[in-house]
Amino acid sequence: MSDPFALFIAPFGEFLFMRHALAACLALALGCGPVGMLLVLRRMSLMGDALSHAVLPGAAVGFLLSGLSLYAMTIGGAVAGLLVALIAGAVSRCTTLREDASFAALYLVAIAVGVLIISMRGTSIDLIHVLFGTILAVDDPALILVAAIATLTLFTLALIYRPLIVECFDPDFLRSVGGHGGAMHSIFLVLVVLNLVAGFTALGTLMAVGMLMLPAAAAHFWGRHFWSASLIAVVIAFFSGYSGLLLSFHCNLPSGPAIILVAGCCYAFSLLFGAKGSLLSRYRSGPHLTG
Repeated sequence: MSDPFALFIAPFGEFLFMRHALAACLALALGCGPVGMLLVLRRMSLMGDALSHAVLPGAAVGFLLSGLSLYAMTIGGAVAGLLVALIAGAVSRCTTLREDASFAALYLVAIAVGVLIISMRGTSIDLIHVLFGTILAVDDPALILVAAIATLTLFTLALIYRPLIVECFDPDFLRSVGGHGGAMHSIFLVLVVLNLVAGFTALGTLMAVGMLMLPAAAAHFWGRHFWSASLIAVVIAFFSGYSGLLLSFHCNLPSGPAIILVAGCCYAFSLLFGAKGSLLSRYRSGPHLTG
C-alpha cells in the first residue's frame, strides 16, 4: 500500500459506491459551504444544529409509513424541519421568548419524538441508520436528490445575495428601503432545512450539521469576504469528505463520523493557524495597548 495511487485514488476507481459517496460529498460541499457561512455570519450556528434534529420526526414518520424509503423520509424530514422553523418564528414573534430559545425547546422535543417513532417499528440498526447515515450506500436517486438541492441552493443564493448579506449586517436599513427582510430570512431558513435534508440522506441527522457548520467555522479564520470564505468552506468540506472516505476505507471506520472528524481537525488547525482571527494571528499582533 506504499503506492500513492493505491492509497489516494484506487478506491474511487475500483468501487462504484466510493465514487457515489465522493460525488455526494462534492454536492454537499457546494450547498453547505455558503449556507454554513451565512449561519456563521448571522450568529445562527446553534440554530443549524437545532434544525438538523428537527427533521428527525418527519423522517421517522416517513420510515414508519414506507420503511427506509429515500423519498418518504426526505419529504417527511423537509416538512418537519420547515414546520419547526415556522413554529419557532411564530413563538418568537408572539411572545417574549427569543427565536434561538424556541428552536432549542422544539428540537429537544423533535428528536425525542423521532426516536420514539422509529423505535415503535424499527430495530436498533434502523435507528443507527437514521441518526448516523450510510454515505457508502448512496445510490443514483439519492445522489440526484443531493445534487438537485445543491443546484437549487446556489441558484437561489445568486438571486438573493445582496439583500441576504445586507439583512445579515443591517436589517433595519433593508427594512427601510423595502428589502423584505422577513422574506429573505424565511427563504434562507428553507435553504438551511433543504441542505440539512440533503446531509441527512448521506450522513444521518446527527452528522449532517457537521458538514454544514465545521467547514464554515474553519473558513471563518481564512476568508476576508463572504464569497472567498464560502469558497474556502466548500474546499474544506470536500477535502473532509474525500479524506474521511479514504480513512474509513483503509482503516475500516464508519464513514460519516470519519468525515466529520476530519472536518473537526480542519477546524482545529484553522483555529490555531488561520490567517484571520486565529490564536497564532492574535499572538503575532502582540498585546493591544489601551488608554
